[in-house]
Amino acid sequence: MIRVLIADDQMMVRQGFTVLLNAEPDIEVVGQAVDGLDAVAQVLELAPDVVLMDIRMPELGGIEATRRVTGEAGSMVKVLVLTTFDLDEYVYEALRAGASGFLLKDASADELAQAVRVVASGEALLAPNITKRLIAEFSRLTESPRAPLKGQVGALTERETEVLSLIAQGLSNAEIASGLVLAEQTVKTHVSRILVKLGLRDRTQAAVFAYECGLVRPAGY
Repeated sequence: MIRVLIADDQMMVRQGFTVLLNAEPDIEVVGQAVDGLDAVAQVLELAPDVVLMDIRMPELGGIEATRRVTGEAGSMVKVLVLTTFDLDEYVYEALRAGASGFLLKDASADELAQAVRVVASGEALLAPNITKRLIAEFSRLTESPRAPLKGQVGALTERETEVLSLIAQGLSNAEIASGLVLAEQTVKTHVSRILVKLGLRDRTQAAVFAYECGLVRPAGY
Protein backbone atom coordinates (compact mmCIF):
# COMPACT_ATOMS: atom_id res chain seq x y z
CA MET A 1 0.00 0.00 0.00
CA ILE A 2 1.39 3.40 -1.05
CA ARG A 3 0.77 6.01 1.64
CA VAL A 4 0.10 9.51 0.26
CA LEU A 5 -0.06 12.97 1.83
CA ILE A 6 -1.77 15.73 -0.18
CA ALA A 7 -0.53 19.30 0.39
CA ASP A 8 -2.57 22.03 -1.29
CA ASP A 9 -4.20 25.20 0.02
CA GLN A 10 -7.34 24.56 -2.03
CA MET A 11 -9.76 22.28 -0.20
CA MET A 12 -11.46 21.11 -3.41
CA VAL A 13 -8.13 19.95 -4.84
CA ARG A 14 -7.26 18.07 -1.66
CA GLN A 15 -10.65 16.40 -1.40
CA GLY A 16 -10.86 15.61 -5.11
CA PHE A 17 -7.45 13.94 -5.20
CA THR A 18 -8.25 12.09 -1.97
CA VAL A 19 -11.39 10.56 -3.46
CA LEU A 20 -9.61 9.57 -6.68
CA LEU A 21 -6.61 8.02 -4.96
CA ASN A 22 -8.54 6.20 -2.25
CA ALA A 23 -10.47 4.46 -5.03
CA GLU A 24 -7.24 2.69 -6.01
CA PRO A 25 -6.60 -0.68 -4.34
CA ASP A 26 -2.90 -0.01 -3.72
CA ILE A 27 -3.01 3.66 -2.63
CA GLU A 28 -4.17 5.23 0.64
CA VAL A 29 -4.35 8.96 1.42
CA VAL A 30 -3.16 9.22 5.03
CA GLY A 31 -3.40 12.99 5.44
CA GLN A 32 -4.11 16.43 3.97
CA ALA A 33 -1.97 19.53 4.56
CA VAL A 34 -3.20 23.09 4.01
CA ASP A 35 0.22 24.69 3.43
CA GLY A 36 3.95 23.96 3.35
CA LEU A 37 4.50 24.17 7.10
CA ASP A 38 1.61 21.79 7.69
CA ALA A 39 3.06 19.44 5.07
CA VAL A 40 6.48 19.32 6.75
CA ALA A 41 4.88 18.63 10.14
CA GLN A 42 2.61 15.90 8.78
CA VAL A 43 5.45 14.17 6.94
CA LEU A 44 7.28 13.82 10.25
CA GLU A 45 4.14 12.55 11.96
CA LEU A 46 2.68 10.28 9.28
CA ALA A 47 5.76 9.13 7.31
CA PRO A 48 4.01 8.92 3.92
CA ASP A 49 5.68 7.33 0.89
CA VAL A 50 4.65 10.14 -1.48
CA VAL A 51 3.67 13.79 -0.97
CA LEU A 52 1.56 15.54 -3.61
CA MET A 53 2.93 19.06 -3.13
CA ASP A 54 1.40 22.21 -4.57
CA ILE A 55 4.08 24.76 -5.49
CA ARG A 56 2.24 27.93 -4.54
CA MET A 57 0.98 27.82 -0.95
CA PRO A 58 0.79 30.34 1.92
CA GLU A 59 3.03 30.27 5.01
CA LEU A 60 5.62 28.09 3.28
CA GLY A 61 5.76 27.43 -0.47
CA GLY A 62 6.09 24.03 -2.05
CA ILE A 63 9.73 24.48 -3.08
CA GLU A 64 11.02 25.17 0.43
CA ALA A 65 8.68 22.54 1.88
CA THR A 66 10.11 20.03 -0.60
CA ARG A 67 13.65 21.00 0.37
CA ARG A 68 12.87 20.47 4.06
CA VAL A 69 11.04 17.20 3.54
CA THR A 70 13.66 15.60 1.30
CA GLY A 71 16.57 17.08 3.25
CA GLU A 72 15.74 15.26 6.47
CA ALA A 73 18.43 12.72 7.31
CA GLY A 74 17.34 9.29 6.16
CA SER A 75 14.18 10.62 4.53
CA MET A 76 12.79 8.27 1.92
CA VAL A 77 9.61 10.22 1.13
CA LYS A 78 9.13 11.14 -2.53
CA VAL A 79 7.62 14.46 -3.59
CA LEU A 80 5.37 14.84 -6.60
CA VAL A 81 4.88 18.53 -7.40
CA LEU A 82 1.49 19.82 -8.52
CA THR A 83 1.40 22.59 -11.10
CA THR A 84 -0.94 24.17 -13.66
CA PHE A 85 1.46 24.06 -16.63
CA ASP A 86 4.52 21.98 -17.42
CA LEU A 87 7.15 24.55 -18.43
CA ASP A 88 7.07 26.28 -15.09
CA GLU A 89 10.38 27.59 -13.70
CA TYR A 90 9.13 26.85 -10.19
CA VAL A 91 8.77 23.18 -11.12
CA TYR A 92 12.42 23.11 -12.15
CA GLU A 93 13.40 24.69 -8.83
CA ALA A 94 11.30 22.07 -7.04
CA LEU A 95 13.12 19.29 -8.92
CA ARG A 96 16.43 20.83 -7.88
CA ALA A 97 15.13 20.98 -4.31
CA GLY A 98 14.51 17.23 -4.29
CA ALA A 99 11.15 16.58 -5.95
CA SER A 100 10.96 13.36 -7.94
CA GLY A 101 8.57 14.59 -10.60
CA PHE A 102 5.59 16.76 -11.32
CA LEU A 103 1.96 16.42 -12.28
CA LEU A 104 -0.45 18.81 -13.96
CA LYS A 105 -3.49 19.58 -11.83
CA ASP A 106 -5.84 18.70 -14.68
CA ALA A 107 -4.45 15.17 -14.93
CA SER A 108 -6.94 12.34 -15.23
CA ALA A 109 -7.61 9.87 -12.41
CA ASP A 110 -5.52 7.22 -14.19
CA GLU A 111 -2.62 9.66 -14.74
CA LEU A 112 -2.74 10.71 -11.09
CA ALA A 113 -2.63 7.14 -9.78
CA GLN A 114 0.09 6.10 -12.22
CA ALA A 115 2.20 9.13 -11.31
CA VAL A 116 2.01 8.21 -7.63
CA ARG A 117 3.06 4.63 -8.42
CA VAL A 118 5.97 5.70 -10.63
CA VAL A 119 7.31 8.17 -8.07
CA ALA A 120 6.90 5.65 -5.24
CA SER A 121 8.82 2.97 -7.16
CA GLY A 122 11.69 5.26 -8.14
CA GLU A 123 12.23 3.10 -11.20
CA ALA A 124 11.76 5.75 -13.90
CA LEU A 125 11.44 9.44 -14.61
CA LEU A 126 7.88 10.63 -14.40
CA ALA A 127 6.64 11.40 -17.93
CA PRO A 128 10.27 11.27 -19.15
CA ASN A 129 9.76 13.32 -22.31
CA ILE A 130 8.14 16.21 -20.44
CA THR A 131 10.46 16.03 -17.43
CA LYS A 132 13.54 15.85 -19.65
CA ARG A 133 12.30 18.80 -21.71
CA LEU A 134 11.69 20.86 -18.59
CA ILE A 135 15.10 20.08 -17.12
CA ALA A 136 16.81 20.84 -20.43
CA GLU A 137 14.89 24.07 -20.92
CA PHE A 138 15.81 25.57 -17.58
CA SER A 139 19.33 24.18 -17.43
CA ARG A 140 20.00 26.54 -20.33
CA LEU A 141 19.75 29.32 -17.78
CA THR A 142 22.98 28.04 -16.28
CA GLU A 143 25.71 29.95 -18.09
CA SER A 144 28.27 27.20 -17.67
CA PRO A 145 28.48 23.79 -16.00
CA ARG A 146 28.68 24.08 -12.22
CA ALA A 147 32.31 23.30 -11.35
CA PRO A 148 31.68 21.46 -8.05
CA LEU A 149 29.20 19.15 -9.78
CA LYS A 150 31.50 18.61 -12.74
CA GLY A 151 34.21 17.45 -10.36
CA GLN A 152 31.91 14.84 -8.83
CA VAL A 153 31.56 13.05 -12.17
CA GLY A 154 35.15 11.91 -11.72
CA ALA A 155 33.98 9.58 -8.97
CA LEU A 156 32.04 7.54 -11.52
CA THR A 157 33.41 4.74 -13.67
CA GLU A 158 33.23 5.07 -17.44
CA ARG A 159 30.21 2.76 -17.55
CA GLU A 160 28.44 4.61 -14.75
CA THR A 161 29.00 7.91 -16.56
CA GLU A 162 27.49 6.38 -19.69
CA VAL A 163 24.46 5.14 -17.75
CA LEU A 164 24.01 8.55 -16.11
CA SER A 165 23.90 10.28 -19.49
CA LEU A 166 21.26 7.83 -20.69
CA ILE A 167 19.17 8.38 -17.56
CA ALA A 168 19.25 12.10 -18.34
CA GLN A 169 17.94 11.33 -21.81
CA GLY A 170 14.87 9.75 -20.22
CA LEU A 171 15.67 6.09 -20.85
CA SER A 172 14.34 3.39 -18.54
CA ASN A 173 16.49 0.61 -17.10
CA ALA A 174 15.17 -1.79 -19.73
CA GLU A 175 16.00 0.64 -22.55
CA ILE A 176 19.49 1.28 -21.17
CA ALA A 177 20.07 -2.47 -20.82
CA SER A 178 19.01 -3.02 -24.42
CA GLY A 179 21.16 -0.20 -25.77
CA LEU A 180 24.29 -1.22 -23.84
CA VAL A 181 23.67 -4.97 -24.21
CA LEU A 182 23.59 -5.52 -20.46
CA ALA A 183 21.31 -7.40 -18.10
CA GLU A 184 18.63 -5.14 -16.61
CA GLN A 185 19.75 -6.10 -13.10
CA THR A 186 23.26 -4.91 -13.98
CA VAL A 187 21.85 -1.55 -15.03
CA LYS A 188 19.93 -1.32 -11.75
CA THR A 189 23.18 -1.92 -9.90
CA HIS A 190 24.90 0.83 -11.87
CA VAL A 191 22.04 3.23 -11.15
CA SER A 192 22.18 2.46 -7.43
CA ARG A 193 25.93 3.07 -7.35
CA ILE A 194 25.55 6.35 -9.25
CA LEU A 195 22.99 7.61 -6.75
CA VAL A 196 25.15 6.62 -3.78
CA LYS A 197 28.37 8.10 -5.18
CA LEU A 198 26.72 11.40 -6.10
CA GLY A 199 24.50 11.58 -3.01
CA LEU A 200 21.32 11.72 -5.09
CA ARG A 201 17.83 10.53 -4.19
CA ASP A 202 16.52 9.16 -7.48
CA ARG A 203 16.64 9.19 -11.27
CA THR A 204 15.09 12.63 -11.56
CA GLN A 205 17.83 14.09 -9.37
CA ALA A 206 20.37 12.22 -11.50
CA ALA A 207 18.93 13.80 -14.66
CA VAL A 208 19.09 17.30 -13.14
CA PHE A 209 22.68 16.62 -12.07
CA ALA A 210 23.70 15.41 -15.55
CA TYR A 211 22.46 18.60 -17.19
CA GLU A 212 23.80 20.97 -14.55
CA CYS A 213 27.29 19.45 -14.53
CA GLY A 214 27.47 19.63 -18.34
CA LEU A 215 27.57 15.86 -18.94
CA VAL A 216 24.45 16.26 -21.07
CA ARG A 217 23.65 19.48 -22.89
CA PRO A 218 20.27 20.73 -24.13
CA ALA A 219 19.69 20.26 -27.85
CA GLY A 220 21.36 22.99 -29.89
CA TYR A 221 23.92 23.84 -27.17
